Amino acid sequence: MHLRRPSCSHHRLHALGRRRVLCVGIVLSALPGVGMADGIFSDGHVDGSLRLYDYHRMYDSPNMPDASALASALLVNARSGEVQGFSAGVSLVYANALGTRNTPANRIDVTLMGRENSLDAISQAYVQYRASGWTLRAGDQYLDTPWLGMSDSRVLPAAYRALSARFDAGRDWSFVVARTFQWKSRTSDRFFSDNLYYPTHFDGDPVYGGNGALPPDAKAYSGTWLAGSTYRHGMFSGQTWLYDFLHFARMAYTDGTVTFPAVGIVHPFVSAQLVEGWTTGDNTLVETGTKILGVAGRRVRSEIPGIDAGAHVGHTRFDVSWNRVVRQSGDTVGSGTLISPFTASYATDPLYTTSMLRGLVEQGPGHAWKARITQMLLGDRLQVVTAYTQYRTLYRGNSHDVYLDLVYRFTGPLNGLQLRNRWERSVGGANNLNPGNRPFSYNRVMISYAF
Repeated sequence: MHLRRPSCSHHRLHALGRRRVLCVGIVLSALPGVGMADGIFSDGHVDGSLRLYDYHRMYDSPNMPDASALASALLVNARSGEVQGFSAGVSLVYANALGTRNTPANRIDVTLMGRENSLDAISQAYVQYRASGWTLRAGDQYLDTPWLGMSDSRVLPAAYRALSARFDAGRDWSFVVARTFQWKSRTSDRFFSDNLYYPTHFDGDPVYGGNGALPPDAKAYSGTWLAGSTYRHGMFSGQTWLYDFLHFARMAYTDGTVTFPAVGIVHPFVSAQLVEGWTTGDNTLVETGTKILGVAGRRVRSEIPGIDAGAHVGHTRFDVSWNRVVRQSGDTVGSGTLISPFTASYATDPLYTTSMLRGLVEQGPGHAWKARITQMLLGDRLQVVTAYTQYRTLYRGNSHDVYLDLVYRFTGPLNGLQLRNRWERSVGGANNLNPGNRPFSYNRVMISYAF
């Protein structure tokens, strides 16, 4: 097997990562008392996971060859103890294709870890301060918000270079504010100033699986401001978030769930959500004439309501959900398609009707409904999820998805080991929703061990 020799630039990039980790250590060592082993090292913590994923894309179209990818990964998180409220964290990630990259390029599922045989990165390197309910963090870090998060459905998660602050106003209420500057996609080895609307290899970024609609000469992404709050009390839980994806879109998102008193063994619930997107001032999509679903425009405007209703009965949960992307009149990018720079084509958004393959963010104006049953078996060690989703859209036609998700979690001596198999089949659609507008099946075997 031929292995490509790492380039000089590759070594320089990882040298920069090592210097970032070193800077974290220098900052900590400069703080009063941080040089003491007690607290920093004795109270430190290391955890992580081992992963082995095997993905297969199976197309009914005779003009599209099936694609697959096999990869293993190691994710290690190291956190120091606290001294006077200060601490630090570092996360190292490594993925390897186990010598399977000698297949033709068009038969590789590049969304799993890209095209290279190995991928390594420092995904977190931050300094943190915590006191009086506040947690302040600066540096490379994982973020967990509805529309900007880890998108952790491949071997490596996404990460962000950011300043973040969290305030916990008690056990049930929290606030988050963050400013991101760059991100590292699931297939990137360092941080870049782009997002999922940029083409693969923009500024050298091997980002795969995104929308990629922008031209290669688009100006770099300026980052994101976000603020949000989550609340839970009694029968109600909810969250509200505001995002400013600079020069792309502003977004407001809210959702809430009410769980009603039990009726016998039935615990009913109802949830609702609303997403709105808009833009003011200069906009990269508008300035470049970028077409989303074949439609360019002079403004961004989106509105997506949704509802989900169901019940828990013992170890079974069933629900039916609905979403609608409202078609916008006038000269609107994508005729109202939601602009989502960090979930578009990843299919990791929080809309109720998003499937494993895609959702309304990818398909644009129209509506969808989903029926889902979740069962916990064998003492809750086995989880079985089945779902059926139907889409009726303006530009991608009518289609439906059938989904099966099996998860087995070991206990006892093998606690931390999980076996998972996700399978989905999409049928129908138009304008090449699936290759050749023929059915498309995707199977994902995911073995992981958390330590």
